[in-house]
Amino acid sequence: MALALLFTVPLAACSKRADEAPIIGIVTKTETNPFFVKMQEGAEQAAAANGVTLLTGGGRSDGDNAGQVAAIENQIAAGAKVILISPSDAKAIVPTITRVREGGVLVIALDSPTDPMEATDGFFGTDNYRAGELIGAYAKARLGEKVPKVVTIDLIPGHPTGAQRHNGFLKGMGLATNERTSNENASPSEVVCMGNSIGDQAKAQTVMENCLQSDPTVNVVYAINEPSAAGAYNALRKAGRDKDVLLVTVDGGCRGVADVAEGHFAATAQQYPLRMAELGVQAAMEFFKSGRKPSGFVDTGVALVAGEPVAGVKSLSAGEAASRCWGTK
Repeated sequence: MALALLFTVPLAACSKRADEAPIIGIVTKTETNPFFVKMQEGAEQAAAANGVTLLTGGGRSDGDNAGQVAAIENQIAAGAKVILISPSDAKAIVPTITRVREGGVLVIALDSPTDPMEATDGFFGTDNYRAGELIGAYAKARLGEKVPKVVTIDLIPGHPTGAQRHNGFLKGMGLATNERTSNENASPSEVVCMGNSIGDQAKAQTVMENCLQSDPTVNVVYAINEPSAAGAYNALRKAGRDKDVLLVTVDGGCRGVADVAEGHFAATAQQYPLRMAELGVQAAMEFFKSGRKPSGFVDTGVALVAGEPVAGVKSLSAGEAASRCWGTK
């Protein structure tokens, strides 16, 4: 879904001394996941182009709410008037965001929304339900008449991004699922095994190994992101199942696109974190200039990347996707 970028004007606009460079903070889920490294890179480029100071920080891993809270507090103490954040725990971070917004700080979510989404001033990110639908529809088309026996390697319980991708994938597969507004993962009978990886490769490999032990006849694997998909692929390869199981995921980074080209992943849904960061910095600059704030959701785009194209499902080739991996759409 794509909504126009809307702005509201507060009673008092943000002010600063003429000789002070505005300060923006960006807080990612981790500072090591390639997706968030690229997001920080986009923010750094946009900040440099606009002559603003950028502070960076993040959690130690997906789900590290305490680390994100500490990063926000450190950035506010250093003078940040805008915080761009990809929330690890969509609910637990809300009290901190509410407090800093009450103090006059603009807070924009990138990639993942808070729960509720309205806890931030705006949200720039992927339509994650749509991303799931794309890879689900592709897996369904590739599977043909075979009865689906699905493994889902998920994020953490109750996270909007994880639930939307999971449920969207099931929708694309034509299976019973939850609505896009639900933060609970659906589990129709065709899903023979589910497990949480926290987006981590090693944890995902363990989940996949356990699922293969519980049901060795699986034929479709959905993974929350490309590090998780890499872990699943390692387990499938060791079990000799990497050639006959469809493995689909979401991210669209350069390494993930290469994995599609090499046949490790059947497909991925490509996101654009550089675009998310650029829009966040642009909104911050508007706030500094006029006091206007963004509101609502802005879709930064998603595209299916497939190793083998199928009729009726629009996709990019790995070569096409490599030219735009994680860049501005």
